[in-house]
Amino acid sequence: MDRTVIAYVIYLLVSIALTVWVARTLSRNGRIFLSDVLRGNEKLADAVNHLLVVGFYLVNLGFVALYLSDDGTIDDTRGIFEALSTKVGVVLLVLGIMHLGNVYVLNRIRRRGAMEREQVPPVAPQDWVGA
Repeated sequence: MDRTVIAYVIYLLVSIALTVWVARTLSRNGRIFLSDVLRGNEKLADAVNHLLVVGFYLVNLGFVALYLSDDGTIDDTRGIFEALSTKVGVVLLVLGIMHLGNVYVLNRIRRRGAMEREQVPPVAPQDWVGA
């Protein structure tokens, strides 16, 4: 078997396994965060969580597929490791950037919701507060 094909197979196995592991971890632990962001609406948190996971899979697996091609052939075992380290490293960076982007956006939504809750007065302006 050609060494380039071996590198492709290993790259796909490692990249897909990493994508699945990260997606499951984010889904499991992100649900609690989403529930807080969405003010305890569990059904909506589950739906948003599922949509985020589907989008995560689509973007990452699409990137893995697009990044599969290589310009040169791999001549030796060292070349396999060099190609794999570059490709898997880039996939890991993309996974990390996507994760940080998701957390940033959700945190902004959570902060905005907290600020809106603080702006509501505890009683209507025409009512009296008991002493």
